[in-house]
Amino acid sequence: MPSESRGARLDDVHERAQGMPHVALLHGPNGNPIYQVGGKSFIYFRTPSRDAVDPETGERYDDVIIFWVPSESDKLALTQDPDSPFFTTSHFDGHLSVLLRGSHIGELTPQELTEVIQDAWLSRASATRARKWLSERRLP
Repeated sequence: MPSESRGARLDDVHERAQGMPHVALLHGPNGNPIYQVGGKSFIYFRTPSRDAVDPETGERYDDVIIFWVPSESDKLALTQDPDSPFFTTSHFDGHLSVLLRGSHIGELTPQELTEVIQDAWLSRASATRARKWLSERRLP
């Protein structure tokens, strides 16, 4: 297990996502990784888009990762904290997901990243798979 004294890394996203059960790794049209459970995406490495740009240069971010979240309140908790690296754009209004720039992933600990990935997986897995996974860990 990685040390908690360091920030999370992009490799941690891949390792943890692939470590969840019943995960399929697909690749988008530009080779971008997409992690799915039961045919539903839970982590998506996004290609540059006009809604996520550097406010100073107008350049499209090329390192945005989308994580699904269980609820709107979870989304707000992650995006309204001024110290959080997570954000959203108007394009994602009403969509249960948050965005994170890969270049900011080190602002999270590996444990924080693990929790976000597990929540993303749980929000998209079937109820049966989610119950089984939680039961195996004695989680509510």
